[in-house]
Amino acid sequence: MLQILLVDDEKDALEALEWKLNNYIDNVEVTTCNSPIEAIKIINEQKPDVVFLDIQMPEMDGFTMIEKVDNRDFNLIFTTAHDEFALKAIKVSAIDYLLKPVDKDELLASMDKIKKSKKGDLLENKLQLLLNNLNDNNHDKINISADGKVYLLDKDDVIMLKSDKSYTTIFLKSEQQILVSKTLKEVEKKFQFSEFFRVHNSYLINLNHIKEYLKGLGGELIMTNGLTASISRNRKAELFKKLYLDK
Repeated sequence: MLQILLVDDEKDALEALEWKLNNYIDNVEVTTCNSPIEAIKIINEQKPDVVFLDIQMPEMDGFTMIEKVDNRDFNLIFTTAHDEFALKAIKVSAIDYLLKPVDKDELLASMDKIKKSKKGDLLENKLQLLLNNLNDNNHDKINISADGKVYLLDKDDVIMLKSDKSYTTIFLKSEQQILVSKTLKEVEKKFQFSEFFRVHNSYLINLNHIKEYLKGLGGELIMTNGLTASISRNRKAELFKKLYLDK
């Protein structure tokens, strides 16, 4: 009996795919879940054989969810209504995907491949390749998963990032704010460019968007959007070097 988990915030999509699996595929037991947070628990505890995962969900997108899963010994199939950029990266990474509404013949083909493959089939390696492709396909673009979307940001459009415990807010030139359900330490990995510098445990800033430096015990930076960023005393010397400032 093949244990299958469907993860999608859309009730109609869940019910349609569940019906097709139960009616077209033999020997399957299907569990549905409309919350990626709950799905993480189910995957880690119940260890399904196959996970059908929607890319765009409000709590967190499919890419973020799969990064948070401890148990990765399963076959993964992404499902999405659209998102050409993400699909290209998924395809190159050799991870299967289905466009919604899911076509019967494509579903049968995907399940046939799964039955012929080993459980998981080195999913860990495929996921790492996927993350690399999400970055490589966009050169200097920074991809950020949030709000059920994948944002592709230009470096110069990002003014700073601010930590709030398990969340990080990204402030853009357009005055838009993107709330990411990850710590600043996790998000910082996406910003490995010379323009960005961690001035404080709570702040990662774009050096090109510094407007003023306010002297003080640690000091503060006024950014081009008017917001301030504190400077840790142990980061001050390195910041001064980068800005060619005198102590």
